[in-house]
Amino acid sequence: MTEAGYLVEVDPSEVDEPEPRPGIATADYVANLAWCKASAVARRRGSGLVLAADTACAVEGEILNKPMDRADAERMIRLQEGRDTEVFTGLCLYRADRNVWVGTVEVSIVRFRVLDDAERNNFLDSNRWEGKAGAYGIQDRDPFVSIAQGSHTNVVGLPMERLESILREFPILTS
Repeated sequence: MTEAGYLVEVDPSEVDEPEPRPGIATADYVANLAWCKASAVARRRGSGLVLAADTACAVEGEILNKPMDRADAERMIRLQEGRDTEVFTGLCLYRADRNVWVGTVEVSIVRFRVLDDAERNNFLDSNRWEGKAGAYGIQDRDPFVSIAQGSHTNVVGLPMERLESILREFPILTS
């Protein structure tokens, strides 16, 4: 955000990020989490514009959240190898003093190449998978993943193009 010229103050929501319920659509899961985070901060602060986002990956409808441990990260990486993975980011902008909010979900597609055992183990040993939806971060410039369709910033976790569009489309949020 600051790289894009926005003045921001970080205020963690402290909202739990539970594992998705069976059968929930990935878009619904991330949209709900983004709204829960934004509304929690908006209620606590009482004024200002609050931005919250949440990202998850999905392969054939299976939601890949943040891995619990190395074994879970390996399961996620193996599942994505040689396939396209959908990356969903729920975004919510909440104007606290007016109780007005706008939410959206952005979707991108990431392509994974197949890794050999040494590459996979090297990646897992690096712990770069920790705290990252789908067990990877495209911002880490890992050579086994590339964007097939959509926004790089969405895959990182905050779709800046969509954020800027919402700010233009809904002046009530910033006026």
